Amino acid sequence: MALSGPQKTVAQTVGLVVLMGSLAWAAVPFYDWFCRVTGFGGTTGVAEATPDDILDRAVTVRFDASKAKDMPWEFKPVEREMKVRIGETGLAFYEAYNPTDKPVAGQASYNVTPYSAGGYFQKIACFCFEEQVLEPGERVEMPVTFFVDPEMVEDPEAQYVHTITLSYTFYEIDLPEGYAALDAQAETNTN
Repeated sequence: MALSGPQKTVAQTVGLVVLMGSLAWAAVPFYDWFCRVTGFGGTTGVAEATPDDILDRAVTVRFDASKAKDMPWEFKPVEREMKVRIGETGLAFYEAYNPTDKPVAGQASYNVTPYSAGGYFQKIACFCFEEQVLEPGERVEMPVTFFVDPEMVEDPEAQYVHTITLSYTFYEIDLPEGYAALDAQAETNTN
């Protein structure tokens, strides 16, 4: 049975809406994958181990910290900058403090500038890979282990980079399930 003119138009419109919805749904994971693979937008890579090559050339890595508007923590780098040789493992720390009277959970987003260095800045371990929960009055130092991939010196856009800035922004997130239950129980006990 063939569709009539109006039925065919409706079917095509519904098909187009489903196609556009599917493309929109796939856009975020595709963009995330694209940024991780290419370093686009200053997205860093994640590595299992350091490279075998350590070059004589060094870069200065600067550390930047900020918070979302409603994040109650204090957050800053312990050290503002360090020099590392390309391929050498670096270890830096950021300090976070929860001055409130309740536990607060946070998640860090990050990027690297200049963007051309993003694909070459590799993290081995980072506090940003998982959510953080600080108890009332708790102060912690959170590590990030990284290196700059020696392949950067072969890239025409990145080979002349001498300074890389690693920036983190902390956002408040919902407490994990166990903490949320404890927090609710503590409020019930004080009332």
